[in-house]
Amino acid sequence: MGISIWQLLIVLGIVVLLFGTKKLRNIGTDLGGAVRGFKKSMADEDQNQKKESLDQSEDGNVYEAARTESADKKTHS
Repeated sequence: MGISIWQLLIVLGIVVLLFGTKKLRNIGTDLGGAVRGFKKSMADEDQNQKKESLDQSEDGNVYEAARTESADKKTHS
């Protein structure tokens, strides 16, 4: 008892008659812009997270190098 293709076409025809093709085109354009903006912000967030994790790993390596250098000085003194 699902919706058939003919029922969907009738509903689509009624929507086009009510709103008009220009208004539907504008709605589609606005929706597409919103989706693009969302994808861009998600990509920017991923880049920020990668950069932060890379910065943290570099900071960790600097800390490790300083710690081993300090330990070497203590053993050689």
